[in-house]
Amino acid sequence: MCGIWAIFGCDQDLSKQYKSALKIAHRGPDSFRIENINHFVNCCLAFHRLVIVDDVYGMQPMRIRSHPHIYVLYNGEIYNYRTVQKQFDFQYLTECDGEAIIHLYAQGGAEYAASMLDGVFAFCLLDTAAKKVFLGRDTFGIRPMFRLLKDDGLLALCSEAKGLLGLAHGDKDHEIDIIPFPPGHVECYDLASTGKVTLTERVQFHSVGDKPKWSDLPVAVQPSADDIHENIRLLLTDAVRKRLMTHRHIGCLLSGGLDSSLIAALVVKLAKESGIHYPIQTYSIGMGGSPDIMAARKVAAHIGSEHHEVSFTPEEGIAALEEVIYSLESYDITTVRASVGMYLVSRYIRKETDRVVIFSGEGSDELAQGYIYFHQQPSAEEGDAESCRLLKDLYLYDVLRADRTTAAHGLELRVPFLDHHMTSYYLSLPANMRCPQQGIEKYLLRKAFDGLGLLPAEILWRPKEAFSDGVSSLKNSWIQSLKEFIEQEVDDSMLETSPKLFPFNPPKTKEAFYYRQIFEKHFECHSKWIPYTWMPKWCGYADDPSARSLKHYKESDVDEQKEAIKA
Repeated sequence: MCGIWAIFGCDQDLSKQYKSALKIAHRGPDSFRIENINHFVNCCLAFHRLVIVDDVYGMQPMRIRSHPHIYVLYNGEIYNYRTVQKQFDFQYLTECDGEAIIHLYAQGGAEYAASMLDGVFAFCLLDTAAKKVFLGRDTFGIRPMFRLLKDDGLLALCSEAKGLLGLAHGDKDHEIDIIPFPPGHVECYDLASTGKVTLTERVQFHSVGDKPKWSDLPVAVQPSADDIHENIRLLLTDAVRKRLMTHRHIGCLLSGGLDSSLIAALVVKLAKESGIHYPIQTYSIGMGGSPDIMAARKVAAHIGSEHHEVSFTPEEGIAALEEVIYSLESYDITTVRASVGMYLVSRYIRKETDRVVIFSGEGSDELAQGYIYFHQQPSAEEGDAESCRLLKDLYLYDVLRADRTTAAHGLELRVPFLDHHMTSYYLSLPANMRCPQQGIEKYLLRKAFDGLGLLPAEILWRPKEAFSDGVSSLKNSWIQSLKEFIEQEVDDSMLETSPKLFPFNPPKTKEAFYYRQIFEKHFECHSKWIPYTWMPKWCGYADDPSARSLKHYKESDVDEQKEAIKA
């Protein structure tokens, strides 16, 4: 996890713009560099580094002797950098995975380079010989990037939007041009001799569900159910294995649900096989006696991790709300709710442990149809379409949450479920195979790991528990405590003004109104960063996105689940 910031075509004194780059210092607490580009007086690149690999030669902007006209800024991990080195006989001058971007660009251009990368990334590449700037972002937008492009020839980019606020000459009306850079795309800009910038090309190099262009996986013809289960196991295992690439110690977020438990179990298993001798740490968070705390404790004992339990009170969660929303740059209800616990546990990891690289189970619910409302899908085809829609929008919701809450504390998150091999294969399977079966969501994924002893059976088949619900105490709901607090802060008359105050995505509940007020305090005029508020489908109108508001979520089932976990 790092922070990138750049500006091109600025007609003001660049020294006045530098402070904007400092707004994302949390993303890279290990070192910082800011560099003006020779022969381009209106260009500047800045980088906040979190050291993961090659702490000697991995600083950015990166240049190498064989291609001195190419500058690269990137935030990401390129897992196949050794593979492409062997494939094309590249002569690497560093041990840094990002050097592959320079060599691939020199060989085939920016689109070619992006399409050949197995990993997660957001990059800015400046070619001073061609006088061009290229921006690119991975398929799911796992690594963030915002872009500001002005009609007067100003281009600026940053890992988080807060680093671009104020660059557009302080004119708030102009700042609506700050947008999330689209995942799976590459853009090309011409850099004129005056330093002004013009967008010349935008290309989508990869989309959700496409087989990666660098993939060499064979396609099986009419595989049996056993073949499919084995392929899922192999692909998820390989996705975890390649993400062990780090010189820093590893930890895992562990809620005790299926997704984080599978990832943590595989990390512990593969770490031992690869010769990692230090214990893998796992972290759970919740209010006292929460379902997540109890389930995670059982998983940690089963896999043999060094486990940490982080407890928080409703008061501590409420006190963190403004910091969370500022970090997120979002006002979405589901995102904010789930982010509080993730933000607090990330703060604990940074302060109390030596772990920096953190694994998580993000992406499984979207890929494997894990949300409770998928039980209500009208058809397998509609369920498939919804799954693909969620994956395409992940960078605006769950991936955004996972990145910002961890990056706020200088951690790097890794999400194996969103590996390109894994996702393209899973989505290629028949739609009716991927939907809930026998009343169980993510049935196919669970079945693939059934009977292996990797996890306790009651965890492998544990029903979906939304993160913001799972962290709640059995006696005291985090969400209910939150709503009771907001009820005192927002009265009915304030909510009635919502459509006039916030015509785009007007808040429909007091909770939504409260979050929106905080968002507008820091990011006025930027509500369109979130195109819609996340809500379940096929269930009729719902003000509350919590899974507990859905008919499928029966309290009797929850009680049985809690008793099984306690046993």
